Amino acid sequence: MILKINQQNPQKRLINQVVELLKNGGIIAYPTDTFYGIGCDLLNRRAIEKIYQIKKRPYHKPFSFICSDLKNISQYTRLTDYCYKTMKRLLPGPYTFILDGTKLVPRIMQTKRKTVGIRVPDNRICLDIVEKLGRPIISTSALVKEDEPLMDPYEIEQVFGPRVDLVVDGGTVTGEPSSVISLIDDIPEVIREGRGDVSIFL
Repeated sequence: MILKINQQNPQKRLINQVVELLKNGGIIAYPTDTFYGIGCDLLNRRAIEKIYQIKKRPYHKPFSFICSDLKNISQYTRLTDYCYKTMKRLLPGPYTFILDGTKLVPRIMQTKRKTVGIRVPDNRICLDIVEKLGRPIISTSALVKEDEPLMDPYEIEQVFGPRVDLVVDGGTVTGEPSSVISLIDDIPEVIREGRGDVSIFL
């Protein structure tokens, strides 16, 4: 099923429809500012396990997740003043930040070091979904292969079909990966250089 939502002014009725699906353990494909993501409610373990199966991903490689804003991030990560100021300059935007997780993050979503990857994409649709849900959603790219992103919602429906409950059509996206920055111990480290400018960390 494909649900078309206005990119600039997402319809509340349609956002509510997506959120109800997530609350009931549904899995969605949705637009971000980089790729289309596949996601579910962060606190629904069964849905998370389904996404691991869809992606054929080992459990020791946790997915990142999307927060609605810095206040939301502070609930799920240990946010130092340095981290806060750094992310405030760059978010929303095409970055994934690696931070220490809090006890609110399910163990299945943490590395052995109890770190997590968080995003606040510059995309109104996914931010409205997270804000209305009241908690983060999982974020993993809808890829055929590592170097073959799906940028069109109709292609995603064809490829992932019955494995996702809903494809949110928010138009085409860039198909570029986010830049991944570790801020552990307030020491910035560029893990991956992607769409987001990393010059301030070099």
